[in-house]
Amino acid sequence: MAVSINRRKSKPSKKAETNGHCSCATFLFKILSRIPLGILLLILVYLWSSSTTIISGKIVHICVSSRKLNNLYCLSAGTQPNFEIPVPLINNSFTSPGSTSTIKDIDASPGSNSSVTAYVKAASTPEPITDSKEIANALSSSTIGNIKEVANVFTKDSIPAVIDGTDKNRNEEIAIAKKAVKEQLQLHRSWMPNTNHASCDGRGVYVYDLPSKFNKDLIGQCGDMMPWTDFCKYFNNEALGEPIANLGKGWYHTHQYSLEPIFHSRILSHPCRVYNESEAKLFYVPYYGGLDILRWHFKNVSDDVKDALAMDLMKWLEHRRPWVQNSGTDHVFVLGKISWDFRRKNYTSWGTRFLELEQMQNPIKLLIERQPWEVNDIAIPHPTFFHPHSDDDIVAWQQKIIGTTRKNLVSFAGAARPDQPESIRSTLINQCTSTSSDKCQFLDCKSGGCNQPESVTKLFLESEFCLQPPGDSPTRKSVFDSLVSGCIPVLFDPFTAYYQYPWHLPEDHGKYSVFIDQEEVRQMKVNVVGRLSSISARERDDMRRYIVYELLPGLVYGDSSCRFQKFQDAFSITVNTLLERVSKMQ
Repeated sequence: MAVSINRRKSKPSKKAETNGHCSCATFLFKILSRIPLGILLLILVYLWSSSTTIISGKIVHICVSSRKLNNLYCLSAGTQPNFEIPVPLINNSFTSPGSTSTIKDIDASPGSNSSVTAYVKAASTPEPITDSKEIANALSSSTIGNIKEVANVFTKDSIPAVIDGTDKNRNEEIAIAKKAVKEQLQLHRSWMPNTNHASCDGRGVYVYDLPSKFNKDLIGQCGDMMPWTDFCKYFNNEALGEPIANLGKGWYHTHQYSLEPIFHSRILSHPCRVYNESEAKLFYVPYYGGLDILRWHFKNVSDDVKDALAMDLMKWLEHRRPWVQNSGTDHVFVLGKISWDFRRKNYTSWGTRFLELEQMQNPIKLLIERQPWEVNDIAIPHPTFFHPHSDDDIVAWQQKIIGTTRKNLVSFAGAARPDQPESIRSTLINQCTSTSSDKCQFLDCKSGGCNQPESVTKLFLESEFCLQPPGDSPTRKSVFDSLVSGCIPVLFDPFTAYYQYPWHLPEDHGKYSVFIDQEEVRQMKVNVVGRLSSISARERDDMRRYIVYELLPGLVYGDSSCRFQKFQDAFSITVNTLLERVSKMQ
């Protein structure tokens, strides 16, 4: 039935409008005044229960669920002024779009390789996901930012789990999540070649000659990247830094963020390099994205400024036939910072959005720390201070560290994090300093001692075990420094190594490390020094020999002109595996 509207109807007067508004307000007040206080309280409780308040570190998130939103809608605010490091918000559903929130916690006992436990608070009975790929995709975008602990922002003890449905469904979902993570790690390891020296036949590596603004010019801005230090000195000797004479041949003061120019220098002289695009199977893009981030980290600039160079790179690549032909699947980027720095979300200004760009989903990204559920993120070792030139250099160092007398049972080189309530560092420091000096040695990084490679290396050489708790992110360069020194790393978070380096560290992490759950430390359930004292000398020797003779050569990056016949260094393992992956893709 049609309804006609008289458009010539006169407008009500302002007085009438005012009277109408007052009448409405009076009417609403009368209605509210008639509602019993108990019912009104129940309504407020219902509204509050439909939202979630999360306090993580220095950020408060108030999240409200909606049937129109797949994820929670969250407003975030800092609890302290001028906070520097954002903490991630986990807001993706693990089960189905009908659930209001999902909390992940990773459990890695010494005997397990990877396991994921999901704690779900559902508005209705969730429909279990049965596809492991779907699980991985759900997990892949759930954590972002420069974080202190990836999966332990929430823990089983701090937030109770409410799951609608049977225990059977819950166990099935947990099993599926575990399977998804394990399958991804197995996929990465399946790309590794069976031989130490991969053949170049039909598998050329093409290195793009990018405009200098994407790499060399960034190094030219080194003097303005870190206000408190001379960052430029770290780019001497093709980014290895200044030689360290006291430690011997092949030792340099290398910065942890120097991976990009180090890798670039090595691949330019790789025997599989080709100069014709049509002969290539693998395409390397020498964009120094980590240095691009560093130059803006400590400056007050807009997000558009931070993202500008990455966007220019995408435009440049879009005009290249190889990039368009395979949508970037045969392209590789090496980024010298952690994945979270390239995955900025709307609630933080930290980092760039480079790895969130649609064009960057297909290429392989090699980083010092990967996003654990991004299948095309691959972590490769942090650069250490040792850059051998030949097999003889490696053998000489192996002999030295095997013959070194280790007078300390345990050592820790680091600093407390009083601004991070979830950090276990203060507990570890107290446990270390409260025992005898031959049991545990503490090198306080606040005093500047950790800035001297000689001091850190000497400490690790004299120690049986090196404590490696998470810092600003789960991984630590110190893990590799300790391994290169023959010191057995003690890990407290599985993301520190077990979910990170599938090409360079073995699946059986008990061969080279000791795992102690950080929750046990946080709850004062274990004395770490006491636990490590119970490990026999024979067990320690077996682990050390495995580290020195099996792992060490593949954890270091040789110098730019190195020649290895017997060993593969970290660079060789990485490139050979990339070439093997390309062959298996065909």
